[in-house]
Amino acid sequence: MGHCYRKKSLIPDKMEEECGIFGIYSNSKNKNLARISYLGLHSLQHRGQESAGICVNQRNKLKVHKGMGLVSNVFDEHILSELEGNISIGHVRYSTTGSSLLVNAQPLLTNSIKGELALAHNGNLVNGQELKNNLETQGSIFHSTLDTEVISHLVARSLKDDIEEAFIQSLNQLKGAFSLIAMTKDSLIAARDPFGFRPLVLGKKGDDYVLASETCAFDIIDAEFVREVKPGEVLIINDKGIQSRRYSNNKPNAFCVFEFIYFARPDSVIGGENVYLARKKMGRRLAKEMDIKADLVVPVPSSGGAAAQGFAEESGIAYADGILRNRYVGRTFIQPTQEMRDLKVRMKLNPISKVLKGKDIILIDDSIVRGTTSKQIINRLKEAGVNKIQMAISSPPVRYPCFYGLDTSRRKELIADKKEVNEIAEYIGADSLHYLSLNGILKVLKADNYGFCTACFNGDYPTEENHVSKEDDNGTLI
Repeated sequence: MGHCYRKKSLIPDKMEEECGIFGIYSNSKNKNLARISYLGLHSLQHRGQESAGICVNQRNKLKVHKGMGLVSNVFDEHILSELEGNISIGHVRYSTTGSSLLVNAQPLLTNSIKGELALAHNGNLVNGQELKNNLETQGSIFHSTLDTEVISHLVARSLKDDIEEAFIQSLNQLKGAFSLIAMTKDSLIAARDPFGFRPLVLGKKGDDYVLASETCAFDIIDAEFVREVKPGEVLIINDKGIQSRRYSNNKPNAFCVFEFIYFARPDSVIGGENVYLARKKMGRRLAKEMDIKADLVVPVPSSGGAAAQGFAEESGIAYADGILRNRYVGRTFIQPTQEMRDLKVRMKLNPISKVLKGKDIILIDDSIVRGTTSKQIINRLKEAGVNKIQMAISSPPVRYPCFYGLDTSRRKELIADKKEVNEIAEYIGADSLHYLSLNGILKVLKADNYGFCTACFNGDYPTEENHVSKEDDNGTLI
C-alpha cells in the first residue's frame, strides 16, 4: 500500500487494513473485463474505502480510471464501458487523514523505455524510505507517497531489458510485506513477499485466470478457487498460459494473524479455513479461558459477532444482539476533533435498553487499539441500564506497532503498550477485561501450512530490520 515514509496523524480504534487488489486475464482479445473487476473490488470494499481504480490494456495501451471514494462512486456504466481489454487489475485503498489524495490512488501506471507497467499493491515495505532515498540520489522524481512508486522506479532502472524480468529482479530489493498484482500490455503478473504477510489467491473463471486478496471476490463473479499464491512466488499469465517462478529463498511463513481476527470478510477462506468459523472458534476458546457467569453475551457490532456466538455456544450463556449498528454513519476517527469522533460513535452504535437493562453482560469484541471506542460503548451501555459489564476480547492485547501494512502508526497510542489489563479495564469503564491468550489463538488457528506474524502482540518481528529506528521521538512511524 505504501506509507512507510510519511507521518500519520489520528489512528482508529481498530486495526485497519490498507487495501484490496484484484486482477483478471482472458485469452479473448475483445473483452470488457472492467465490469468483472468492478464486482471483484466491490467484494473487497471492506479492505479500503478511500479510493478505487481499474486499469485495462486497451489496444496495446494501458488505460486507468481511478478516483476517491467507494467503488460504486468512482465507476458507472459509461466509465466501465470505456475500459475494454483482455487484462484488468483493480485496487481499493484505505488511508488516514492527510493521505486521502488522488495521486495516491492505485493502480499506479508508469511508462519507461521497457514499456508500460501498472501496479496494485497491498502491504508496506520496511525499507521503502531507504530505497526512495537511493533512487532520488540517482535522479528519480516521486509524485506520491506510495511504496508502489518505489517499485515502479526499481523496474525502470533495472538492467534487465524485458519488463517482466525487470519486475522480478526488483522484488529481490524489497523488504517487508507485499502482495502485488501487475500488468503489462501482454501479461498479468502476481507476486507475494517471501514471508507471505498479506493474502493473495488464484482462481479461474472458465478459461480466464483471476487473482484477488480474498476468495470472497471469486464468489461474486462465479470463479473457482485454485490455490493461494505462495510466499516468494511470481505468477506470469499471458497467451502462453500460466508460469510459476520462485524469486526468493524460503522464509518462515508469517501470515498476518489479523486477517483471521478482523480484516478478512467472514465468507472468505484462508488456508482451507472459513474465516467466520475460525472467529467462532476464537470465541469458544475465550469462553474456556474465562469461565465466568453472566446473563447475556453481547457482541460489539459487527466486529465481535462471530466470536460472541462461539462464546455463547461454549459457555451456555444466552446470546443477544443488544447493540444496534447504524451502517450509514462514516468512520469515527477521521473527524477533526475527539468530540466529533465521540458523537459519531454515539450515532453509529446504540444499545437496546429493553434487552439490556438490569442485566450482567459479557461484551465481546475482536480487539482494542486505543480504547476510546470501547470506553464510549461501555458508557452508553451503562446509560442504558446495564448492571455489570465484563468485556472479553477474542485476541491478545495489541502492544506493538505494525510495520507491514496495518495502521498502527504510533506505539504511544496503543493502550496496551502503556497500561496493564486491569488499568485498561478501569479506563474503558468495564467491571473486568479479559483477552484471549496468544497460545489460545494459535491453537485455534491451525490453517494448512501456516505460520503467523504475531509481532503486534509480542514484538517478535519476522524481518531482520531494526524496527525501533522506524519511529521518531514521539513514537510515530516515519
